[in-house]
Amino acid sequence: MTAPCEVAVRAEAELGEGPTWDAATGRLLWIDILGSRVHTYDPATGHRTVRRTDQHVGAVKPRVGGGLVLNLRDGIGLLGADSDTDADGGFRWLHHEPVPGRRANDAAVAPDGTLWAGTMRYDEAPGGGTLSRITGDGSVEVVLDDVAVSNGTGWSPDGRLMYYVDSPTRRVDVFDYANGKASGRRTLAEIEEGAGFPDGLTVDAEGCVWVALWEGAAVRRYTPDGELDRVIPLPVPRVTACAFAGPDLTDLYITTARVGLASPPPLSGSVLVVPGAGKGLAQPAFAG
Repeated sequence: MTAPCEVAVRAEAELGEGPTWDAATGRLLWIDILGSRVHTYDPATGHRTVRRTDQHVGAVKPRVGGGLVLNLRDGIGLLGADSDTDADGGFRWLHHEPVPGRRANDAAVAPDGTLWAGTMRYDEAPGGGTLSRITGDGSVEVVLDDVAVSNGTGWSPDGRLMYYVDSPTRRVDVFDYANGKASGRRTLAEIEEGAGFPDGLTVDAEGCVWVALWEGAAVRRYTPDGELDRVIPLPVPRVTACAFAGPDLTDLYITTARVGLASPPPLSGSVLVVPGAGKGLAQPAFAG
């Protein structure tokens, strides 16, 4: 099954990533990792904001009580609820751990409000990245320490399964999840040679997993059994992430990139949307 896409935000992001619906503000959050920018977009009014960060930013998520949590090159940072109007933005480090040659990448908030934040080396060296669990008080537990490019993470509707992508493996993996612990790693789906690499993902209300395909010019939907049942072709090769957004969580927003493309297609770096693509899950805010 295919569906037409529309342009939500026409942009030229180097590495657009991490679309996230902030239900409290009615805005889509997304980032340009290499452009060091946090973007917001209000689909009801079309209003947009852009905020520069002092270093590369891998992910942005809402916080309980307002404000944002940022997965930054050198650790996890917090912005206050007044960050749109406060010149300083109320920024502070929750966890500061610079590692030469390493940067932040994708992140997700678990059902218990913890942040699962990924890292990777700039040279994408195998084993150079991690996936860590960060609590609201800044405690950090490294869950995976042998990652190349830590990417999409998400949970099933009942919270009993966790999905995860380390992009060079070409796999979407699934874990059993309970009490903040992930175990029993196994393959849900494998992306065949020539179809691109799995990047960001989201889980819908039916428990199906939607995966963006870097160099695959598409988003795919897999059933909980790992069967491919939907493909959305897109007019750009480097598709980075997807998320359901809007008041009813029925529109699929998709981020894209233009980095490394000698002649990027016109919409590379824009945010695309497939209206009425499905039904998403309400995402928890970070409990910090």
